[in-house]
Amino acid sequence: MSKTSLLGRDDSSESSSLDDGSKFVSKGSSDTSSEDVYPAEEANRLSMMQTLIHLWKCNIGTGLLGLPLAMKNAGILVGPIGLLTIGVLTVHCMVILLNCAHHLSQRLQKTFVNYGEAMMYSLETCPNAWLRTHAAWGRYTVSFLLIITQLGFCSVYFMFMADNLQQIVEEAHVTSNTCQPRKSLALTPILDIRVYMLTILPFLVLLVFIRNLKVLSVFSTLANITTLGSMALIFEYITQEIPDPSNLPLMADWKTFLLFFGTAIFTFEGVGMVLPLKNQMKRPQKFSFVLYLGMSLVIILFICLGTLGYMKFGSDTQASIILNLPNCWLYQSVKLIYSIGIFFTYALQFHVPAEIIVPFVVSQVSENWALFADLSVRTALVCLTCVSAIVIPRLDLVLALVGSLSSSALALIIPPLLEITTFYPENMSFVTIAKDIMISTLGLLGCIFGIYQALYGLTQPTKHSIANSTGVYAHHFPFLFE
Repeated sequence: MSKTSLLGRDDSSESSSLDDGSKFVSKGSSDTSSEDVYPAEEANRLSMMQTLIHLWKCNIGTGLLGLPLAMKNAGILVGPIGLLTIGVLTVHCMVILLNCAHHLSQRLQKTFVNYGEAMMYSLETCPNAWLRTHAAWGRYTVSFLLIITQLGFCSVYFMFMADNLQQIVEEAHVTSNTCQPRKSLALTPILDIRVYMLTILPFLVLLVFIRNLKVLSVFSTLANITTLGSMALIFEYITQEIPDPSNLPLMADWKTFLLFFGTAIFTFEGVGMVLPLKNQMKRPQKFSFVLYLGMSLVIILFICLGTLGYMKFGSDTQASIILNLPNCWLYQSVKLIYSIGIFFTYALQFHVPAEIIVPFVVSQVSENWALFADLSVRTALVCLTCVSAIVIPRLDLVLALVGSLSSSALALIIPPLLEITTFYPENMSFVTIAKDIMISTLGLLGCIFGIYQALYGLTQPTKHSIANSTGVYAHHFPFLFE
């Protein structure tokens, strides 16, 4: 039987089809492998402005809304400095990834290599015989981390949408037209948070059944519009009547700083997208300018939102800044609009693991069962993210856990090691090797201790207290009000 994916891609390219999440970047193409970029696709390539917008969308998600709490976990001084440092290191690792991929593509005379291929090809030429023999595991590792990361994003999206839907519904009868700072409300929960997750589930299952990339690009546009509108209203509120920040700690406890690391690295979600974005550009030689401009704006946005949000809400800062907004219809609409954007973004993030897993499963069954297998796998993956959200409904700790576990590996640990394996045979300088080892070590330490602290937090009993929000959230998520 011909092993062809349901997106019209031949199975011969499936192993490298989406190691880097390239599927949802293109407007009309269905692969970014060099052998699948045909001249007819030139019209679908991205302009500099389109590339900049996609770069923004790749990095602006739910993690952004958790940055004020991340600042609280680090301190009003250490937080912005730490976020700037992580941002600069992440951009530097993006540049390393681009340089390695470009060098390997020239060495192997390929038009394009993705993240996983770059890792495999670099190991094939490294001095260590054992690594050369097991070079394919480099690509498998990157693919596995991408699957874990993207499904982690999707699980966080479930929690985020359920959080906001519950608060909108159960506060509806006390929501006013006058916007005042949020006060404590003694509300009895109407429905368990898991009911809201299960309510969202069938709609997301239907959404991921859409496999046409042009349709998904429409959803991407809608997500961009709703996100932009929501962020404008959030900034409009947090910049009003900011309290004196002198009472805020300059540096928080080291244990909470580990959670800061995980949340911060989670927020930079676009590391795996830099290669396919460059490959999709009409003028890829201009990508460096787009990368530096786009990521500079992203870092400034992150630092401003995190710092201003923490200064505005102080010790009452919650896992998502949206949950701190006033209980009036204007800001309740922000929760709804942002949730709609996240709903559409779910399909885009889900497309990455689906395009790695689905073609493999479909290739194992007959063509008569291909469509059933495709839809079954998609349904199972959505249900998996839902179950994960139900089992661990703690937004701040899941952000830190996913960020520490897989995002740190893709963003900080692997790229410097990739540079060493790629350029070591060509007489790398000692300074460059030392720099790469230092960055990878930093990422590894953050990964280990961040995972430990997140898992430790998940095992601790929650305290039942109400600090600054509704009884609904104190009942289900008391960790938000400690």
